[in-house]
Amino acid sequence: MFQYYFLLGVRSLRRNPVLTALMVLILAVGVAASVSTLTILHVMSGDPIPGKSERLIVPLIDNGPLKGYTPGERDGDEMSYRDAVNLLASGQGDRRTAMRGASGTVEPARKDMPVFTVEGLTPTRDFFAMFEVPFQYGGPWSEADDKAGADVVVLSSKLAEKLFGNANPVGQRVRMFGFDYSVVGVFGKWDPVPRFHRIIGGPGAFGAEDEFYIPFHNAVRHEMGQNGNMNCSSERGPGYQALLDSECVWIQFWFELHSVSDRPQLQAWLDAYAAEQRKLGRLQRNAPNKLFNVMEWLEEQKVVGKDSRLSAMLAFGFLLLCLVNTIGLLLAKFSVRAPEVGVRRALGASRKDIFTQFLIESAVVGLAGGILGLVLALAALTLIGSISEQIAVTTHMDWMMLLVTFVMSVSAAILAGLLPTWRACQVTPALQLKSQ
Repeated sequence: MFQYYFLLGVRSLRRNPVLTALMVLILAVGVAASVSTLTILHVMSGDPIPGKSERLIVPLIDNGPLKGYTPGERDGDEMSYRDAVNLLASGQGDRRTAMRGASGTVEPARKDMPVFTVEGLTPTRDFFAMFEVPFQYGGPWSEADDKAGADVVVLSSKLAEKLFGNANPVGQRVRMFGFDYSVVGVFGKWDPVPRFHRIIGGPGAFGAEDEFYIPFHNAVRHEMGQNGNMNCSSERGPGYQALLDSECVWIQFWFELHSVSDRPQLQAWLDAYAAEQRKLGRLQRNAPNKLFNVMEWLEEQKVVGKDSRLSAMLAFGFLLLCLVNTIGLLLAKFSVRAPEVGVRRALGASRKDIFTQFLIESAVVGLAGGILGLVLALAALTLIGSISEQIAVTTHMDWMMLLVTFVMSVSAAILAGLLPTWRACQVTPALQLKSQ
């Protein structure tokens, strides 16, 4: 019976083609506006590293001065070099990494290529396993290179191709920042969205991918300048060593826990560490030490802003307005079929049969609106993505959003068809037969 009613619904699309086309277009526009904004919101608020996000933890220690302190406020979301080194040596968690941004010049060996600027990151070795960075060639640097801050580099596939073509560059040397670095690896396409590890001190949650990675201690050994956030609420002396000894916060830190149940243990250790540092005259604010997993970190950094949520709400408001218009058009469409309903009722069709038939016809209209809405949504996302590379990474529709498009369209059409369908069921057969 469903198949029969469905075929009737498909045939009904050819009745009053102008009215039907108008309904389909109204639904399509409403669905496209809602789905395109929902897709962007879905990507922005999605889990960038599923299965591991609860075990990757950002610790925050407030080491600011007591003078001028307002409880609940903090000077930055990074930590000092002293704290970063202590946490690296703590042995807590399965893995640990400290990182900071870096930028500088590359001097290609090719004479036909000018000097150019690159931006990247200076993590410790555990970074690659923690964040599941895929390698196209080679791999991470060794533990010995990590501790020594050796002149080794991992290049992005784009930078490697730019410098060495399609050849495997592992073992080659590239001059960066005025030093010769040995290429130990090339990482493939790795572009988590949002870029949770680079929200602060870098291109942001939706910025461009890193072009290289060099050891954290290498950047310190070469006294590289800071590329990213730095907050110095206390005075420090001149020179690079004074920066390392200062309370300036400029380094981001991550732990990887073996399991989620290890989080209370890490919190206890961090509290004990802070208490020990206070005995040494530091951390005088005595502010709570905080831990954030990946999703909590995205929320803390307000990756999904109020304007994004407001846009989604306005889009759904527009869809509601489209539903109101669709209800009016369905009422007009079904009202002219009152004689047909009267005849069917006189021949023995129940109100339930009429209700089911007309509701399925509404669903067919919704399905047609979903197909057109999907086309319009993809066009809208393409147009939005062309504005900038940062926005482009949020405009990719996945299978879930494809399914949502059709569910939303059909559900909206069924919802809009409830009142017209109910009205159609109230037709009195005797009155319709007398009028014929």
